[in-house]
Amino acid sequence: MRVLLAGGGTAGHTSPLLATADALTRLDPTVEITCLGTPRGLENQVVPAAGYPLELVPPVPLPRSLSLDLLKVPGRVRAAAKAAGEVLDRVRPDVVVGYGGYVSVPAYLAARRRRLPVVVHEQNALPGLGNKVGARVARRVAVSFPGTDLRHAEVVGLPLRRMISGLDRDAVREEARAFFGLDPDVPTLVVTGGSQGARRINQAVSGAAELLGLSGVQVLHVIGAKGEVPDDVARPSRRDGGDGPAYVVERFVERMDLLLAAGDLMICRAGANSVAEAAAVGLPAVFVPLPIGNGEQRRNAEPVVSAGGALLVDDADLDPGWVSATVPGLLADPDKLAVMGRAASTLVPADADERLARIVLEVAAGGGRGGGGA
Repeated sequence: MRVLLAGGGTAGHTSPLLATADALTRLDPTVEITCLGTPRGLENQVVPAAGYPLELVPPVPLPRSLSLDLLKVPGRVRAAAKAAGEVLDRVRPDVVVGYGGYVSVPAYLAARRRRLPVVVHEQNALPGLGNKVGARVARRVAVSFPGTDLRHAEVVGLPLRRMISGLDRDAVREEARAFFGLDPDVPTLVVTGGSQGARRINQAVSGAAELLGLSGVQVLHVIGAKGEVPDDVARPSRRDGGDGPAYVVERFVERMDLLLAAGDLMICRAGANSVAEAAAVGLPAVFVPLPIGNGEQRRNAEPVVSAGGALLVDDADLDPGWVSATVPGLLADPDKLAVMGRAASTLVPADADERLARIVLEVAAGGGRGGGGA
């Protein structure tokens, strides 16, 4: 059996893609998996590192407003669909699985032309345009959150890699903090804006670095590939020669399991992957939804916030003053953090990876609901 998984750009697409790939190989070790991405996405790092072959097609970014770029979209779609079709003809998959984003629409169109069955997975509570297209041709449509408005949607949750869904934070906390050069017993804030970084989050937390240190808080700050913080922010832990709580700056972290285990509290965007990972491991969070788009990040965060597992702060309200006024007090209250962690951990299915993998195998074998592009 051959399966093609189409998704890329950011960790929001690549992480569930890789979780599904791992689940497929556990369920059927003979399955042949190929991943489809674009030359500019995170998939070029993480997919080969995970041991899966990667094919590339031109990206088709969709402008958010009327512009001359919008006139170029049809031609770009045709070129990318042609390239995707060439991959399909070479790989000859039994099913195409799409996760949305720039690469999925060409894959959906090429699969429909070849009458190959399609499975769609939508990460966000509000679906993107790519998966709205995909849902019209798909045999099965899986979603992460209840109430996602896609045709024939079935809730399976967000596929998480087993290194995350099976994480025991308490058991590996000391190892995780040592891995990043942190003190083992100091209250720890972890910060991430996603693989590309988030300027507002970076500025707000780094601007509060001095007060966080004076409050006895150490920080693990993943600033992203394009992120920046002042050069004098970083400082080592006391055991590594520093004179106060550590402030560790990283551009990218491959071991997300260790990052999640190291933290007592996380500040991050509210992409579906960030929300699901924090909730799954019971890590209290401050979600800062991206202020652009169609509001999907706020919708992603709402179930966890409503359950008491996280705080939500608007992007415009996050600044060094907010961080200074809020974070030290939270980290000084382990009982409150424990209540938040327990509330979050009940919300995310731990087996979403295998749920989706079983759907993919069923469709590839000729089962599943009819309709769509097959």
